[in-house]
This record gives sequence, C-alpha cells and structure tokens, in this order.
Amino acid sequence: QVQLVESGGGLVQAGASLRLSCTASGLTFSRHTMGWFRQAPGKEREFVASITWSGGGWTNYADSVKGRFTISRDNAKNTVYLQMGSPKPEDTAVYYCAASKKFGVPQRPNEYNYWGQGTQVTVSS
Repeated sequence: QVQLVESGGGLVQAGASLRLSCTASGLTFSRHTMGWFRQAPGKEREFVASITWSGGGWTNYADSVKGRFTISRDNAKNTVYLQMGSPKPEDTAVYYCAASKKFGVPQRPNEYNYWGQGTQVTVSS
C-alpha cells in the first residue's frame, strides 16, 4: 500500500520561510517523479513543482513560485521537500505531495499516480 505523508505546514508570516516534507512508503521512491500541488478554497488544484528521480534531479516550477520555492529530494530517506522562501498570502492553500511513474517533470494532476492527504499552509500578511 502506497502512502505519502506530508508535514511541515502551518501558519507563517509573509516573507518567513517554511519547509514542507513528504515521506513515501510502499513504492520504489527512487523510480518516481515527485511533485507538489496546491489547492486554495474555491480553486482547482494547481501544479507547484516537480523533480525527476534521476541523479541530476531535473526540476520544474510554476511561474508563480519560480525563484521563491525550491523542490528537492533525498532518495535515501524516501522524502521530497518543498522549501518555501518568501511566501506570500496568495500562497495560502492545502499543499499536496504526489508521485508519478512518468519520467520527466509532469505538471498535470492526472499524470500522477499517488497522492498524499495534504497539509495546510496559511501565509499571513
């Protein structure tokens, strides 16, 4: 049984950093592309960032977070991270971790096979 468990969410002031973690079990983590998505109230789930399983860790970011957020992974710990630097109130959302069997850096939710339950991030102004 595949499980993705997110942690690290909470309330943060705009400009302060926050790191989300997602630990996976029940799958060969090193052979899955990992991604982060988010969903704000009343909005569709949107792509945030993704990282391939290859040693080079090819990454992709949504324009709205490029230059502020950093995705990384530690295959030895079966964990993917999202470092949220300089968060803004508009980054407030539930953040989901996802795993994809596709190589590359897919951006569409339907390209991901497994999902976590999500962690709430609230950025205050």
